[in-house]
Amino acid sequence: MISPSEADRLIGEQLTCLPIESLPLVQCTGAVLRENVYAERDQPPYDRVAMDGIAINSDALSRGRRSFVLQAMQAAGDPPLTLQSAEHAIEIMTGAVLPQGCDAVVPVEQLQREAHQVTLLEGVKVARGQNVHRRGSDTTQGTLLLQTGMRLGAPEIAVAAGAGMPRIRVSAQPTIIVVSTGNELVEPGEPVADHQVRRSNAYGIVTALRKRGFQRIADDHLPDEMDILQRRLRIYLDTHDVLILSGGVSMGQLDLVPAALAKLGVREVFHKISQRPGKPMWFGIGPAGTAVFALPGNPVSTLVCLARYVIPALYAAMGETSRAAEKIAIAAPIEVKVNLTTFVPVRLEIDEWGRSWAHPCPTNGSGDFAALVGTDGVVELPPGPNTHPKGFVTRLHRW
Repeated sequence: MISPSEADRLIGEQLTCLPIESLPLVQCTGAVLRENVYAERDQPPYDRVAMDGIAINSDALSRGRRSFVLQAMQAAGDPPLTLQSAEHAIEIMTGAVLPQGCDAVVPVEQLQREAHQVTLLEGVKVARGQNVHRRGSDTTQGTLLLQTGMRLGAPEIAVAAGAGMPRIRVSAQPTIIVVSTGNELVEPGEPVADHQVRRSNAYGIVTALRKRGFQRIADDHLPDEMDILQRRLRIYLDTHDVLILSGGVSMGQLDLVPAALAKLGVREVFHKISQRPGKPMWFGIGPAGTAVFALPGNPVSTLVCLARYVIPALYAAMGETSRAAEKIAIAAPIEVKVNLTTFVPVRLEIDEWGRSWAHPCPTNGSGDFAALVGTDGVVELPPGPNTHPKGFVTRLHRW
């Protein structure tokens, strides 16, 4: 068996980067950027008013003036007006360009107004540049704003829009097929016998993928029959970038997935990882470069392998810049009895000091799907035997 880190390395060596496509901004949520984005112009592009109030020339105050005649009103989006004299003020709105001849803005809360006359309240002081967001103080034209390899969320999409880009180049979404196997599985809503179980793993996998922004997902269920497995998997190898299988990869007589894949020319890269749960995980590459992740059928094992290996690999194939591993401290001691890397489900909480803790939520075995309710992911613990104390810091893998 190989270690989890060796599995990471082998997966990374085999995956090829997905192609690039140009999409409208509204379709790029969660996508990985494949071009650099530069500032279209200075930001702000003009001296921008930061408060509702009046724009004045501050030199007038140094000469003792506290009251001004309102010359006009300038709203955001209007061309800049020009101050007539130091005796005048221009009513101004947040976001407007600073009028010519003005160098400060007094907030409306600091003013008393009577008709077309405004007076500064007692004790109000005004400094040059007050409440003015100077041109180019955030970024200047040509500044690198977004770098290729970034995953795009709300701030990044807004920045691209602010740079004047209606479309951007991103990695194409992988086409994914999720395939569950097993004669015992019955679809939700269908009659189920005492000796059968519900088909649930595929729903968990698809939901986890959609939560991460993957959209081009199909799913299927296949029985433990070699001819059907070969016939259907051959189609999926020709039509999808990624196959994610659940079940049929252990050592039983009806664990047919590795043999079926071998007959279809899928090259095995590894089979079995030194971990619990999820030891039987299988990974290979199809004749056309399709990545095949065959996950154990026990539901906890399935989600652990998906979060630990599959989802990071998909982001890597999309060209995402490698992220530092997320670390967290465990909130209670955890005993690891076996000489295997061990994954324990956890619930994340923040204490009264603002510190994040991972509270262990152990399962009753790798088939205990119900124990995962309310958990946020798993922590990865080194091989035992050992007891890791409260406060032990280790890697967190979110669902």
